[in-house]
Amino acid sequence: MSKNDKNKKENKSVGNSIKAIPMRINLLFFLIFTLFIILIARLYNMQIVHHDFYLKKLEEAGSVTKVVEATPRGQIYDASGTVLVSNKEKTAIKFTRSNKISADQMRKVAEKLVTIIPGALENEPLTERDKKDFYLANADNLRKIQEATTTDEKYDKKTGDKLSEGSLYALYISKVTDNQIIFSPELEEAAKIFKRMNATSNFNTTVIISDDLTDVQIATIAENESNLSGISIGTDWEREYANTALRSLLGTISSERAGIPAEELDTYLSKGYSRNDRVGTSYVEKGYEEYLQGSRKISEVYLDKNGNISDNKVISEGQPGKNLKLTIDLKFQEGVENILQKYFQQAKSQGHANVSEGAYAVVLNPNDGSVLAMAGLSQNKETGELTKDSLQTFTGAFVPGSVVKGATLTSGWNAGAITGNEILVDQPIQIAGSPVKQSWFTNGGSLPINAVQALEYSSNTYMLQLTLRMMGQPYYYNMNLDPTNKDKVFKELREGFGEYGMGVLTGFDIPGETRGLVPSAEKSSAGSLLDLSFGQYDTYTTLQLAQYAATVANGGTRYAPHIVSGIYDGSDGNKFGKEVKAIDAKELNKVNISKDNMALIKEGFYRVVHGGALATGLEVGQGESVPISAKTGTAETFTTDLNGNTIATTANNIVAYAPTDNPQIAIGAMVPDLTDAYTHVNHYIARDIVNLYNSMYGFK
Repeated sequence: MSKNDKNKKENKSVGNSIKAIPMRINLLFFLIFTLFIILIARLYNMQIVHHDFYLKKLEEAGSVTKVVEATPRGQIYDASGTVLVSNKEKTAIKFTRSNKISADQMRKVAEKLVTIIPGALENEPLTERDKKDFYLANADNLRKIQEATTTDEKYDKKTGDKLSEGSLYALYISKVTDNQIIFSPELEEAAKIFKRMNATSNFNTTVIISDDLTDVQIATIAENESNLSGISIGTDWEREYANTALRSLLGTISSERAGIPAEELDTYLSKGYSRNDRVGTSYVEKGYEEYLQGSRKISEVYLDKNGNISDNKVISEGQPGKNLKLTIDLKFQEGVENILQKYFQQAKSQGHANVSEGAYAVVLNPNDGSVLAMAGLSQNKETGELTKDSLQTFTGAFVPGSVVKGATLTSGWNAGAITGNEILVDQPIQIAGSPVKQSWFTNGGSLPINAVQALEYSSNTYMLQLTLRMMGQPYYYNMNLDPTNKDKVFKELREGFGEYGMGVLTGFDIPGETRGLVPSAEKSSAGSLLDLSFGQYDTYTTLQLAQYAATVANGGTRYAPHIVSGIYDGSDGNKFGKEVKAIDAKELNKVNISKDNMALIKEGFYRVVHGGALATGLEVGQGESVPISAKTGTAETFTTDLNGNTIATTANNIVAYAPTDNPQIAIGAMVPDLTDAYTHVNHYIARDIVNLYNSMYGFK
């Protein structure tokens, strides 16, 4: 075949293929058109010709929906394994609301339930609005109100628009009279049940009643479920808290009816929570919500045409929340409380604690921030009654007194006001127009002392002169105080204090702590700045003092206090379960201080307890089982008695750690508003806590 003949044949083949394309496209369009006509015919047949038939089929088919339920929260244990918080399972009457059930039907169900479980909700509050809602839930009552409503009333007088459903219902509510909501005791009970049912959103399940159900009541409801639309028998749980010294620290959770607090609703919903989920509202329960809350149980609930539950299939059982193990041993906590009780009662018996708020102590592991004890006793000044109040250790703040002086030295060194163990003359400080300020041990005289002795003797005037130098105004008799650098020095002092944990949040792992009262520098006087230098201005919590003690004890690292040591998966049936997360030490900062200067502070703290005759904490060392280092504080304060009279008082405070050469515990203790500065209860409290720890666990 010639080349020309071959080309002619190929061209003819291509031409035939091109001619075939329109034919195929036309065939495809014809098929699509035919299918479209068939679809239209089917829709016409279903929606027009046989509309009633298919509507009836849909109604008879009922509905199916996924129901999400919370699983029990994780349990909480102390460091030794004692159960502090657990869950009690109980049988419950539950209501699953379909999108078909009417208010009238719910009211009838509520009225039937009352005959089976009378008085189950007798303590449930019932408002006037609740009663009106219940009244209008009756179809006949609603119709009467509707008939009594004129056409004009159904339109907005200002805009002329027809009222929305919500506005129209509010109008109906306003027309219900007081006489119409006078119910019999049985109907009042039914109204309470209806209230809970009506608060349930479509396709959600709510516990209606779960308290004290008898076997007969449970059986009766189970037998009559087909006549009780949406009602079923299931299980629920309630939180059980052991009545221990740690109860207040554990916090609380919301009820299912209260659900998520309004101010946190958006946050929780974004995490997949439901509105009626029970969540932690305070302290440990809130701080560790993400672990304590379990994964949700998911079921498919089948409802018949009347809204009755025809079947319930569990898709996912969910998992209970994780368990928590605390850092606190309950027995040690109770021992610390007993120590506080002993010495506070001793001060009361001597007449020195009648106007005091109480006594508080926090014990930390200085090497990782673990909370070993957090004990408090608060006094009712009217009755003298003492109650356990651990919360006050981080929510209540008091004037600290001289315990802060180690931090004052740190600020002075950093500002260049003094160097090392510099000697200053302890002498009365006379500022023009102000009362004389002096130390307790000079009796108006003077004594050259170094930085270590300033801690040992608790020299106020050493700190005052240091602060004056920071202001650029070295002391001289009857000097005028120039406030020019006041704000700058306030900042420098407070930054030094804050590096140890005073006047700042400690980083505690549960919510609710206060940073204390720290007035603004701009609104504070230069005289107040001088008072701040020896602990007579800002207020701090007992937890802050313990963190300060811990930071000195370990050489200058500030760790965040934590009350939880680990998160555990309890699904394997063991006490704690398998550890899934350890709560490790969290370093917040290192104090800006040289090793030599930190050594001076430590030497000063040691000599407070083991120094000469002028040492302020000698009683701490009397009977100590291991060497203790400490700094005492006796703040001058004021309070009022029951008659409103102003009473001069002192706060007996202390920071301490032990053993001196290998610190394993750090202590902050505060006993505010005593009427005698020399009770030394703070000394005895610190010493006895150290001895208690040593007797229970032994120092390494």
